[in-house]
Amino acid sequence: MRNKTIFAGRGNWKIEDVTALAGGNARAALPDDPKLREAVDKGVEFIRRGWKSGRQLYGINTGYGASVERVVPENLIEELPRQLVRYHGCGLGRIFDEKTTLAILSARLISLSKGYSGVRWELLENLAALINNRILPLIPEEGSVGASGDLTPLSYIAAALMGERDVLYRGERLPAAAALKKCGLKPLKLMPKEGLAVMNGTSVMTALACLAYEKAAYLQRLSSRITAMCVIALKGNTSHYDEELFERKPHPGQMQVAAWIRRDLAMRGYWGAGARLQDSYSLRCAPHIIGVLADALPWMRAQIETELNSSNDNPLIDGVKGKVMHGGHFYGGHIAFAMDCLKTAVANLADLHDRQLELLVDKRTNHGLPSNLSGAVEERAAINHGFKALQIGTSAWAAEALKLTMPASVFSRSTECHNQDKVSMGTIAARDCLRVLELTEQAAVGALLGALQGIELRARRKELKEAMVAPELAALIRAVRVKVPFVEEDRALEDDLRWLLAQVNARAWKLYER
Repeated sequence: MRNKTIFAGRGNWKIEDVTALAGGNARAALPDDPKLREAVDKGVEFIRRGWKSGRQLYGINTGYGASVERVVPENLIEELPRQLVRYHGCGLGRIFDEKTTLAILSARLISLSKGYSGVRWELLENLAALINNRILPLIPEEGSVGASGDLTPLSYIAAALMGERDVLYRGERLPAAAALKKCGLKPLKLMPKEGLAVMNGTSVMTALACLAYEKAAYLQRLSSRITAMCVIALKGNTSHYDEELFERKPHPGQMQVAAWIRRDLAMRGYWGAGARLQDSYSLRCAPHIIGVLADALPWMRAQIETELNSSNDNPLIDGVKGKVMHGGHFYGGHIAFAMDCLKTAVANLADLHDRQLELLVDKRTNHGLPSNLSGAVEERAAINHGFKALQIGTSAWAAEALKLTMPASVFSRSTECHNQDKVSMGTIAARDCLRVLELTEQAAVGALLGALQGIELRARRKELKEAMVAPELAALIRAVRVKVPFVEEDRALEDDLRWLLAQVNARAWKLYER
């Protein structure tokens, strides 16, 4: 299961590293790096010497945020981190699932292990241990405005390190202290700056962005294949995807999508000259629609991975140089903007698949297929309605996805006594994006099921033989048909759709791998 080790530290982590840890396919470890260890140790010692000497250090011997003018008496300084963690335990909403929680833990480990956050090596080791032992803080989804970072949700990680609040361990909800004990770990007494360091960053929104990116990267391929299937089912015009045509408008991602579709349409002896001169936009313009996402993903990867590999708490501590740097790296603006953009590009795919399924079910546009793709024959056709309800459902999922494209990043709030007077809303943007992806995957499998029905209807009419279908596409059709049979008599399709969604989420189909 955990077939590789991913080392934290000052290397360049990729989105795939986070998703590997989140999926249980890797374990986290700290590197054998003397220079990093020295930087970590010197940062901790620099903080200790500073507050012991009476030097004013934000969040160490001062209050937090707008309470910065408070002077914390020396005898209370070591209590301050625990107070910070405890009063932020006010999240609400659903609890992040296990995969997402592991991604959040991983993203926080990456940031803190850069050596500029003033935390002990022991804390980094314990954070890695939470990941490897799957001791999962129960983190509510709601309560962050994205600056000062993800304070409230990240407080649940800090609390777990302290042995406080509840966690999920091996499927059981336990007090954190009990789960730590089962794994041979001891609760940490957080030192000055450590509570602030764990909580004051962008790791929740960044983890969600990593998961969203992974889903979107797969979805662009799935949408391309579904489009090809719709073209086959609808006897569409394959010349709309010609290589020379796309050389005249050479957006790289758009060209790639056209190439994927063209690869699936490498057929002989199907409809030949019977194709229409020009198909509807949801077929003809599919490379242009999916291509927007394909061309945006490389830029989004750069934004997400830069944030992932950043030290994003405040203040940053350079113990080697003896320097404190006050700033606003907890501000999640880049993630917020990337997620607002991503959810818009993705929602357009939900709309695309809704339109494609509509073409398939409507006798006026499906080029001779039965109304609503019904597989019933003779007198049974009178009482069967095929995919009528599925098209309504797909339209509902698409509509909800489109509704959620309102950008979250422009809805900044003034919080915390106007100290946090301009915030990123990055975590809300990322949560919205994941919901849009979920809805779009639902619309995609709706269209996939309809396209499969249309292709088989062509085959049953002797208009199409399996030998005519490109091998990779034929393999997918066979894999799906093992579980999802042709719809001859009306039946509830929910189980079929849920199975298809499970395959999508497991990345079970290898799409355009070569």
